[in-house]
Amino acid sequence: MIKTGAGCHGSTEKFMPDAIIQPRRGKSSPRLGPVAVLAATEPDLRRLRDGLGFGSDEGRRLHISRLYTASGSFPDTCLAGPLVGAPCAVMIAETLIAWGARTLVFLGWCGALSEAVAIGDLVLPTSAFIEEGTSRHYAADASESAASPALAQRLAEAGAAQGIGVQSGTVWTTDAPFRETREKVLAYRRQGALAVEMECSALFTLGVFRAAEVAALLVVSDDLSSLTWNPGFKDPRFASGREAACRLISQLCARLTAS
Repeated sequence: MIKTGAGCHGSTEKFMPDAIIQPRRGKSSPRLGPVAVLAATEPDLRRLRDGLGFGSDEGRRLHISRLYTASGSFPDTCLAGPLVGAPCAVMIAETLIAWGARTLVFLGWCGALSEAVAIGDLVLPTSAFIEEGTSRHYAADASESAASPALAQRLAEAGAAQGIGVQSGTVWTTDAPFRETREKVLAYRRQGALAVEMECSALFTLGVFRAAEVAALLVVSDDLSSLTWNPGFKDPRFASGREAACRLISQLCARLTAS
């Protein structure tokens, strides 16, 4: 396992001599504040734009996503998305780190593997089993990566301050949602995975590599715990969970700005 340490203060630009393309700040690149929020989906991106004060910001193109930097409420915070899957998430995160971000918070969706979580619940991953390819390019031998303990704790504290409960634990990150087989669900559940998703392990691995603090918050959108698929995308609990997650992240950004 690899872990991010609390309060990493290394260089935000770690150049590797064997990499032909490096993440850099160009002449027209914005100089970002230390906090970046990444949203996997367009609906949550829109909700966060309003909640974080980016409503009047038209944003700028960032690869196949959008980047918002002009918040009326959180001048040291940027917002990026949508981004789905480990390669896209890491490409965006690499760019934000090179442009100045040091603390990254990811909001995504996940499928329940354990009966301990249900549709609409919020999952706070402390670590993630690696079954995606992106992490292999940053930590070839790692099978698991971990969120920044300090940042994950601050997420939990922000939730408590808002009266929003979160379930902490390990998740399984995959590249292939249509290959979440019964055998894999059972195997990862036996290892303690609460849910499955597509970005966390790679983002956590990148956090170690770039000496940045990275954490995630996931909303349970569907359920595989019975070894059949129960989609909850239209479930009112899922809508409520997403609203709660966005409020929690807004609370966290307020705390990070004040500290």
